[in-house]
Amino acid sequence: MSILDRFSLKGKTALVTGASHGIGMAIAKAFSQAGATVVFNGNNQKLMEKGLKSYEADGIKAHGYLCDVTDEDAVKKFIQKVESEVAPIDILVNNAGIIKRIPMCDMTAAEFRQVVDVDLNGPFIMSKAVIPGMIRRGHGKIINICSMMSELGRETVSAYAAAKGGLKMLTRNIASEYGQYNIQCNGIGPGYIETPQTAPLRTPNHPFNKFIISRTPAARWGTTGDLQGPAVFLASDASNFVNGHILYVDGGILAYIGKQP
Repeated sequence: MSILDRFSLKGKTALVTGASHGIGMAIAKAFSQAGATVVFNGNNQKLMEKGLKSYEADGIKAHGYLCDVTDEDAVKKFIQKVESEVAPIDILVNNAGIIKRIPMCDMTAAEFRQVVDVDLNGPFIMSKAVIPGMIRRGHGKIINICSMMSELGRETVSAYAAAKGGLKMLTRNIASEYGQYNIQCNGIGPGYIETPQTAPLRTPNHPFNKFIISRTPAARWGTTGDLQGPAVFLASDASNFVNGHILYVDGGILAYIGKQP
């Protein structure tokens, strides 16, 4: 097998949660370009239909399903349906997530639990639903979308940072527990990425835009395209001896203390 063949996803089926838009969609489209069959879920019918149209416009036959990743019974039925209607799942990307920017002392316990439920319990539920099949088939790839908040704290994101820190450790524990079955579980920690949601913050004179660029050695925001290569690598045979690793795609922020005033 040539080195380029080891990066191929031909014949594989990849499930990317929350891939009706944004980072998840970019990763799913990269998987399709690498040869994989793409499946995604969402919990909003209109958003899912919009996502399907975007895939179709790019010539991708994606399979979209409605499913709440925090509902364990619904997830079990969802996985069974995907495996009967499409194919067994070789690659799982736990991308679905939410954030609530609220100062910790103003945040209710219910709001905290909601973030943890989607961002940490969701990946736990999804992973445990696909791992038994991966064990039977003798291979599998799980990629958890972590965050720089898996390593750093910041104002107003206590629940998100707690969940993403937990997701980092869940990643390592899945690798520890199931690596013996040829299952690799790794994480991707995006830096600050250009998305429609961050557009208002990226105007040239916006203080946050200046802050991010000054703290990033690459001196720019990342793009969803910057995440595609790392995702394909971690989903492919090229990463078969990489396990329990968090790959930070952040332009160097975590390595950098910042410029002296």
